[in-house]
Amino acid sequence: MNSADSDAAPAPIRLLIADDHPVVRDGLSGMFAADPAFEVVGEAADGAEAVRLAMSLVPDVVLMDLRMPGTDGVTAITELAAAGSTARVLVLTTYDSDSYVLPAIEAGATGYLLKDAPRAELLRAVRAAANREAVLSPTVAARLMDRVRTPPPALLSHRESEVLKWVAAGATNREVATRLLISEATVKTHLLNVYAKLGVNDRASAVAEAFNRGLLTPRTPPPSR
Repeated sequence: MNSADSDAAPAPIRLLIADDHPVVRDGLSGMFAADPAFEVVGEAADGAEAVRLAMSLVPDVVLMDLRMPGTDGVTAITELAAAGSTARVLVLTTYDSDSYVLPAIEAGATGYLLKDAPRAELLRAVRAAANREAVLSPTVAARLMDRVRTPPPALLSHRESEVLKWVAAGATNREVATRLLISEATVKTHLLNVYAKLGVNDRASAVAEAFNRGLLTPRTPPPSR
């Protein structure tokens, strides 16, 4: 390798911009085009066009909006992953709620930024995405951390769990009612709720499904009274 080759600048990062607002696309395209480290290879106005261009132009990074007419961003990300696209998808949107963040990341997005991100942060994010690094805006990262730290709500209520434990121990509805000091009608209501939550139709299936899901264990004793 001669000195000219070793001193050559790395190839620019090939970028595809997908956003349904022309002004946003123009602004982003102009910003990246002004930096020789990037090359904007295409622009898409919706998810379907983003998928088509990504497969034909083979960009390194797709800067993807989420809310677009027709095929939305999450659907486009899913289709790109299914098609075997090697492009890294970096979401750039104004929405940071769980209903947008989680589906996008689960679909395969490499990162998630908000449109109010400073220019320098956006440039760094695209570079990081091209290097296969995960990128999250601070607010999105905090939201995901809260999601991880907050345990999911219990599937069954405390009373439903009590009823199910007695049923698993072989108690009849009358016996459960006596043990829990409630009416038989209330026991039946709790059992119907348990069936609905577990997707079953009878007592035996409810107990079996509860064991499968870890809601009951062989050592789980019925509540004492």
